[in-house]
Amino acid sequence: MRRFARVALLCLGCGVCSLLYGFSQLALSLEQEPGGGRERQARDPAAPGARRQAGGGRAAVLPAGPAPPALFLSYSVRCKNLSVSFWNSYWMLPSDVCGMNCFWEAAFRYDYMKTQPSEKMHLAVVACGERLEETVTMLRSALIFSIKPLQFHIFAEDQLHGSFKDILDDFPYEGKVNYTLYPITFPTESAAEWKKLFKPCASQRLFLPLILKNVDSLLYVDTDILFLRPVDDIWSFLGKFNSTQIAAMAPEHEEPRIGWYNRFARHPYYGVTGINSGVMLMNMTRIRRKYFKNDMTPVRLQWGEILMPLLKKYKLNITWGDQDLLNIMFFHNPESLYVFPCQWNYRPDHCIYGSNCKAAEEEGIFILHGNRGVYHDDKQPTFRAVYEAIKNYSFGDDLVHSLLQPLEVELRKTMHTYCGRVYEVFIKQLTKSIRDSDARRSKGR
Repeated sequence: MRRFARVALLCLGCGVCSLLYGFSQLALSLEQEPGGGRERQARDPAAPGARRQAGGGRAAVLPAGPAPPALFLSYSVRCKNLSVSFWNSYWMLPSDVCGMNCFWEAAFRYDYMKTQPSEKMHLAVVACGERLEETVTMLRSALIFSIKPLQFHIFAEDQLHGSFKDILDDFPYEGKVNYTLYPITFPTESAAEWKKLFKPCASQRLFLPLILKNVDSLLYVDTDILFLRPVDDIWSFLGKFNSTQIAAMAPEHEEPRIGWYNRFARHPYYGVTGINSGVMLMNMTRIRRKYFKNDMTPVRLQWGEILMPLLKKYKLNITWGDQDLLNIMFFHNPESLYVFPCQWNYRPDHCIYGSNCKAAEEEGIFILHGNRGVYHDDKQPTFRAVYEAIKNYSFGDDLVHSLLQPLEVELRKTMHTYCGRVYEVFIKQLTKSIRDSDARRSKGR
């Protein structure tokens, strides 16, 4: 009988230990933060080329140097928050993510869903040449309506860093936005080829998952993007990804008769009309882990392994550079892409030949994409009017009187153009965003 009791006690002890271990691993997976840890770049302040932090801790400027990972340093933080727990099973977490105390810290935080701070949204942009003003206007539009804190990752040529710093340090909303400036960097052995692909610096976006290793999820946008509703709303698509999806983009065209890829492309492309990469939402943890099917080898390749072989195979056949490479990748891996509607990436092609974005007609434009330089010429005055209105808006002024009403006056002057005939779609969502912003302000949120 005593022997039986001892065996039962031993079994009970083993069961309790197993249960504790299971809970500890669950706590680990529930605690990982989207950024993979509090990012703060470490540099010896006395090192050549290093710059001080600016903006009361809001900014970090990284010096130029060798390609990653040596350039981008950060440290892990124990007990990350729960934001991406359902994406990161405990056996896939790096060993240094959590310490021994994580379980005990998490175990008693049963109400973590209520007590965790707001999730930070990561927004990346690449700016080269004469893109300073355009980039700053995009960042202003992101700030005006967004609710959760924003972290800007700005990749720019060295000569632009000082100007970015001077402008962004004067942005209001202390505590709502932080930014980090990065140099333009490509893999050393193929830097020349990547730099000259399509437009200067354009292909930098392909390397963001490899550079920003501690960022879990990221919204990349071109410099000619304008947000007409909170960034929070497109960020929420991350929660709609199924288990295989790693990124989200909009179709290149809604109308195949005017589509470029289906008429002219000399390479594989996604879907019926291809995809546009000017607005690209990424779960970069999944991107880094995925092995991609391809037409170069029967072996699946990871993100860092597939880029250069793709370029070598198709460089004579591609027109739009990195966007074409993304189309090729998702042609072979269609299950990995989430496609969002056209009003999340509304371009001149959606109206210059007649309105063909039905979603925008019904709900308005959510994100405006002024490609082809339409913000800076008179070919599409409707797009330029929106750009000028946001560029000239002063933070803190009344949004209705200082932004919406002057914009509507200018838009009415464009009704002689195809896009101007549907000018209401340019202000429909903007009007709602302003109304929602005023309501939050009145509630003190």
